[in-house]
Amino acid sequence: MLQRLVSHWVYGGALAGVLLLALSPLLLAGWPAPLAATFLLLPAYMLHQFEEHDDDRFRRHFNATMGKGREALTPLVVFITNLPGVWGVIALSLYAAAHWGIGWALVAAYLVLVNAVVHIVHGVVFRGYNPGLGTAIAIFLPLGGATVALVDGAGGGTPAMHATGLVAAVLVHAAILAHVRRRLSTLQPQATA
Repeated sequence: MLQRLVSHWVYGGALAGVLLLALSPLLLAGWPAPLAATFLLLPAYMLHQFEEHDDDRFRRHFNATMGKGREALTPLVVFITNLPGVWGVIALSLYAAAHWGIGWALVAAYLVLVNAVVHIVHGVVFRGYNPGLGTAIAIFLPLGGATVALVDGAGGGTPAMHATGLVAAVLVHAAILAHVRRRLSTLQPQATA
């Protein structure tokens, strides 16, 4: 059962994202705009993940480009990265913003913005589309930017909170790259014909 969850999580996530968006008018009624925008980052990320991971596209693309044909990313690492590493971080950011100060919403906002930048840079470096690039540009940049602006407008965008949000987002992405480097150092180079 766990293997099926690891292999097919993205489909449940996409459907949950659509459901959360459909319920948003009811769930978010009366919420302050910065908190509502932070909540919307979760279903937005779930839809992004569908573009990215449907048919295991991102992992295969990443392994072909960054791994040079080797399995740099495994299905389990993709699962852990996206559920606790994305959904969990956004949920914690939302709870912290609601209970300890709206500035904590910047962790979730920068998570989507840093991910968008990573997709864009990858697209430029490899001169082409990568799975997730479309929603990174069309959804992450405007929604992440709007969330940052709303948090700033609510007084939560102190330099310390911007730094905290940005550092947390970069660390999530850096942890993935560190894992990939460690894994690639243990794998044999792909044979070429």
